[in-house]
Amino acid sequence: MSYVRTAPEAILPAPVVARPSLAASLFGDAASSLATVFITLVALAALPHLFAWAVTNGVWVGDGEACRDAGACWAFLRAKTPFILFGIYPEDERWRPMVAVGIFVVLTIWSLPRKHWTRATLFGWIAGIVAALLLMGGKTIGLTEVPTSAWGGLPITILLTVLSLALGFPAAVLLALGRRSPHPALRWLSTGFIELVRGLPLLSMLFVASIMVPLLLPDGVTIDNLFRALVALTFSAAAYLAEVVRGGLQGVPRGQEEAARALGLSWAQAMRLVVLPQAIRNVIPPLTNTVVVIVKNTSLVLVVGLFDLLSAGRVALSDPDWPAPYAETYLMIALIYFTICYAFARYALHLERTLGQVRR
Repeated sequence: MSYVRTAPEAILPAPVVARPSLAASLFGDAASSLATVFITLVALAALPHLFAWAVTNGVWVGDGEACRDAGACWAFLRAKTPFILFGIYPEDERWRPMVAVGIFVVLTIWSLPRKHWTRATLFGWIAGIVAALLLMGGKTIGLTEVPTSAWGGLPITILLTVLSLALGFPAAVLLALGRRSPHPALRWLSTGFIELVRGLPLLSMLFVASIMVPLLLPDGVTIDNLFRALVALTFSAAAYLAEVVRGGLQGVPRGQEEAARALGLSWAQAMRLVVLPQAIRNVIPPLTNTVVVIVKNTSLVLVVGLFDLLSAGRVALSDPDWPAPYAETYLMIALIYFTICYAFARYALHLERTLGQVRR
């Protein structure tokens, strides 16, 4: 008599995660009920004052004098939004960063459906990144040259996020595989890099890139600030993503690789076609969290002389003609960051559902 070993997932049904109702979440026990009532009362008490500050006493048009001794200075945002979004990029050339941002938006929307996860899309991203860099710089394609020191605002935030992920994720996969390698030298090198980078604050790495690297270079040799910031962000992204990928690799049964090798696949083919897709699918939630952290870490590049979205907002607030409306400016910047991070988190949740990781 022969026996056929069936995979456990073919026998056991997928776990069902029960979602509590809204009433149970808000009034499930005495502590939750008291907290809900207290927060509701505080919100109701603050709502009239917030409405008066934002709407009734808010200034929508005018200059700095109109905003003094008034409520929210929305007129400041009307005047400074181009600077916050594009930094000190020349005003007559701001169409170029707008087109660059549009390229990334179009590529992102195109890449959302799983049917578009093809080599053509990968080549499209590579071409889009190169086109955005050439468009922002301008010299190579015959436009007015704009140095990277003049790049700023939203394009810098998006560009550094996309480049650090595009370069860091393949490196993270190699580091994760190297840390699990049976070869001691490869394993020690991968482990040493991951632990060293994860043990250093990103801010200190940016300070090293900004202060120490120029001192170590020969006379007359300089490295662009954007490149230095990109290297630091890529190292950080690779180290943190490597640990996430390694956790996914450990969650894949070893029999998967053995079965793939038994079918005649090489080690590289087994990793690429069988093991890595399952590992990445298993760690979508922590990958999402790491990507969101990387997006927010781009706000630290001010230390190397780049004006990202947050830095451009700080510079805009230093204008003496305006009464420095901090709340309104940071509210706008926070809304942009929230939109980017929340949209990515929702897409990751959609991937979890479509890939069968979570059934609700």
